[in-house]
Amino acid sequence: MWTTTWRDETWSHLSDPWDVLIIGGGITGAGILREAVRLGLRALLVEQRDFAWGTSSRSSKLVHGGLRYLAQGHIGLTRASVRERKRLLAEGPGLIDPLGFLLATYKGDRPGRWTYKAGLSIYDLLALQWSHHYYSPQDFELLAPHLDRRGLKGGFRYGDAQTDDARLVLRVIREAVAAGGVALNYVAAEELLREGGRVAGARLVDRLQGRSAEVRAQVVINATGAWADRLRAQVGAPARIRPLRGSHLIFPAWRLPVAQALSFLHPQDRRPVFIFPWEGIALVGTTDLDHHAPLDDEPAIAPAEVSYLMAAVDSQFPSLSLGLDDIIATFAGVRPVIGTGRADPSKESRDHVVWEEEGLLTVTGGKLTTFRLIALDALRAARRHLPGMPRPSRRLPVLDRVDGPLPAAGLDEAQRRRLLGRYGAEAPALVAAAAPGELEAIAGTQTLWAELRWAARAEGVGHLDDLLLRRVRLGLLLEEGGRAILPQVRAVVQRELGWSDARWEEEEAAYLDLWRRAYYLPAGESIPDWHAAALAEAPRR
Repeated sequence: MWTTTWRDETWSHLSDPWDVLIIGGGITGAGILREAVRLGLRALLVEQRDFAWGTSSRSSKLVHGGLRYLAQGHIGLTRASVRERKRLLAEGPGLIDPLGFLLATYKGDRPGRWTYKAGLSIYDLLALQWSHHYYSPQDFELLAPHLDRRGLKGGFRYGDAQTDDARLVLRVIREAVAAGGVALNYVAAEELLREGGRVAGARLVDRLQGRSAEVRAQVVINATGAWADRLRAQVGAPARIRPLRGSHLIFPAWRLPVAQALSFLHPQDRRPVFIFPWEGIALVGTTDLDHHAPLDDEPAIAPAEVSYLMAAVDSQFPSLSLGLDDIIATFAGVRPVIGTGRADPSKESRDHVVWEEEGLLTVTGGKLTTFRLIALDALRAARRHLPGMPRPSRRLPVLDRVDGPLPAAGLDEAQRRRLLGRYGAEAPALVAAAAPGELEAIAGTQTLWAELRWAARAEGVGHLDDLLLRRVRLGLLLEEGGRAILPQVRAVVQRELGWSDARWEEEEAAYLDLWRRAYYLPAGESIPDWHAAALAEAPRR
């Protein structure tokens, strides 16, 4: 548990010798920290913002092999992904859960039924399973009510998985810390340090308290994702990252009722898009565009992306007459993709790379699903600088085993499973910390009030958006980012955080402003009309 004094206590030990300094607190850095600690290394992770602030809290929430990557010929990436998915499902129930995917086929679609069948057969064989099945139009309509029936020829159902990406990062980091690792958020690596012509550490700055320290390590790993070129520039390396933005819309489940995921081709460009249930809402995504805004700014959906995704929804569910007023929230994430100059961003490879440049080890690219394999590749590259380091192994579990039941009156089995998945070995302490009435769910969500108290007390919250957008996801699940319940949230967490009334009011104002700018819609008049694209699909069918 990170207590109120954990930052000061940790800072006092930064001058200690370290085997590995990991810069970046997303899923890649978290995975490297976890595996480094398992190997007996003295490992420190620092993140310039909050843990999972970047791509790792703004993904599409899918733990999957990536059927479209298979279509692009990335068989090795797909095989690794589906096998890691299987492990994560087995080791993290309640955090990584099965998700049925429906793939609709319409008259005139290219690719068509037999191409999809061949692809899904290979997909399942790579996963050593057989999950897909074809349904007639009549049966497919039962699986996806409200779906546009015009030209529907049927469709497939296959198995994948979903997660809460930010909670996955937190669980991996917390398990690494419990095993002896060290992690600090809001600590930036401002300058790399050199000794003997190679990178040997970094000058760190605490962005919450303004202090600085020099840290030295045998290996410095750059796991900053889309920001990787910044550190690489300090060793004279050329820029190679192509930041791509993926944006999403969130609807209430009652307005866009889907019991499982639905994948289909967009009417404009025939790209695969999806709609699926997540945390009691319906999530629509995603786009794939070059991101030109400054990386330190909160990424936000662009007006044209809203129109693009609304056209997709309208083409599949015209009878629901969905409009902008139905959207609860939006979010956008920036993917770190290795640029090769392809005109179509979607054609760029999603595989990861490991580069060593003057002692700086950079690992970037890749997928959420394969974070452990990425971590192991990074540590294999680091091994020649760490005499005596054991060989990394794929045989160890990704997540720690959680033994025993979760005793708590009033929790049903689904809530117990959810808490154990998201909080692992710390779930019993969370339940024990709950005040009367806090084991009840917040209206309209699956989140318990007790989760807010625990996050404020034990999970390194620096700002209110850390709490409401990453420790729990209320900012994505509730209208206006949960504005209506902020007085109740304050009553639960203010004392735990040690914030004065003035600090709370400042944080609340900053959070609501951030939510309006980056997690809601741009001005309505700036959003292009999408109905023409959706209507153009009807005659084709």
